[in-house]
Amino acid sequence: MESFIISVALIGIVIVVASLLSGLIEKSGFPLVAIFLVLGAALGPWGLGIADVGFHSPALHALAMLGLALLLFSDAVTLDVKQLKSRRFLIWRLIGPGTLVPAALTALAGRFLLGMSAPMAAILGAALASTDPVLLRTVLRSKALPDAPRIALRLETGMNDILLLPVVLLSMLLLPMGTDATPGMVSGSRVGRSLLGLFVLGPGLGALVGWIGITALGAVRSRLGVRRDYESLYALGLAFTSFSLAEAAGGSGFIAAFVAGLLVAAKDIELCDCFLEYGEATAEMLLLLTFVALGTTLIWLGLAHLDWRVMLFAVIAIIARPVALHPMLAGLNLNKHDRRLIAAFGPRGLSSLLLALLPVFAGVPGSEQIFTVTSVVVLLSIIVHGGGTSVYLRRHRVPEVEPTAEVLVPLSRTAADKEPVKAVEAGEPESLRITLEETRALQAKREPVIIVDARSNRTYDSEPLKAVGSVRLNPDDPVRDAVQQRLSKHATLVVYCA
Repeated sequence: MESFIISVALIGIVIVVASLLSGLIEKSGFPLVAIFLVLGAALGPWGLGIADVGFHSPALHALAMLGLALLLFSDAVTLDVKQLKSRRFLIWRLIGPGTLVPAALTALAGRFLLGMSAPMAAILGAALASTDPVLLRTVLRSKALPDAPRIALRLETGMNDILLLPVVLLSMLLLPMGTDATPGMVSGSRVGRSLLGLFVLGPGLGALVGWIGITALGAVRSRLGVRRDYESLYALGLAFTSFSLAEAAGGSGFIAAFVAGLLVAAKDIELCDCFLEYGEATAEMLLLLTFVALGTTLIWLGLAHLDWRVMLFAVIAIIARPVALHPMLAGLNLNKHDRRLIAAFGPRGLSSLLLALLPVFAGVPGSEQIFTVTSVVVLLSIIVHGGGTSVYLRRHRVPEVEPTAEVLVPLSRTAADKEPVKAVEAGEPESLRITLEETRALQAKREPVIIVDARSNRTYDSEPLKAVGSVRLNPDDPVRDAVQQRLSKHATLVVYCA
């Protein structure tokens, strides 16, 4: 009972602290995960002694497995299929050599500098080649980051884990499982089952769950309607269902979660938007809770084993990506500034820790060393990349625009009403809405009318048809956009979002 109360208390603390600090973190660019690692340390045995989460904790096992599955699902859902096609050359550089070369360099450093076996070094290299979307979230949301680096980093964080995960799982096959196992003795049947689960069952079941889920939602949505906030929960349900079904069938639940998310991104844009509006915050809470759990004890264990070899390895792991990636971005129609930003913003964080925990949970002897070394690199990355992100956002901060009551006028049947705009909520009178015929009538009378395209960014980018003469406003910050574009304060705004 006591452990249950502690778990509930930790969840509550994470939600409260994350909510209170969300605005400050967004403005400062300071990494939110650093705060939650410190919070974990304060709650752990070196602080208040409320919680102590070790390698064999069932709570950590559940959090880590679900966290990695949710991370992969979120990565896939945030991908824009049209961007995958139009930027395939950039993706090839980022996900191919841009990911595998740093992983190989890091693995070689682990092999010869730390004396690890080749499979363990490969796992370490793959884990530390993962670019963390949680640490990058603040900078990706900032308007200070140019579009080209934003798209490149979003594509990289959304796709490199799916390439690195098989490296980790296949390398684990070459390691002994349990104290009585013999290194290097891998049966053909075990390899066959693993390959089948990794490349057939996992993707197949993920695609099946995604397809059934999208089809069922479309049928219910067209007949009965579904609330948008519940659609985001529905997306989370698809993630966990695909993971559990694949694991139960002997497949890779992580691959299944990624494929289910990719199918959602390709086939149901509205569901993606709902997930990004509501479900992403829920997913972020779970990932931050994982950081708190790791921060109680485990992530600090590597500091007790610091020596010059570990420190040199950590530096190599941090600089391997920019050194390898920067020259690979040449010839892609990117200016020097954008190339430097893409190469520099490559933090190691929760995704690296979760990949490093997989051999620990599998019972691989000596695999704790992989995690402790990874934790040192992650802590260094939080300082280097988190601090660098904060400095960059401060230097390139977009000035805040103070909204005025006259900026927007109401959507109404006449242009005479000049009161401040009111949000149209479900159940508001129909008089606050306008039809195409009424819009044309206003234009025929030469009334000042501005047609505003307020569709979600994903829908806007994926649909080539635009309303004639429409003005694009970012739905995330329409007031600032209206001010910057100097829209008339005395016109009727006809807003459409579908």
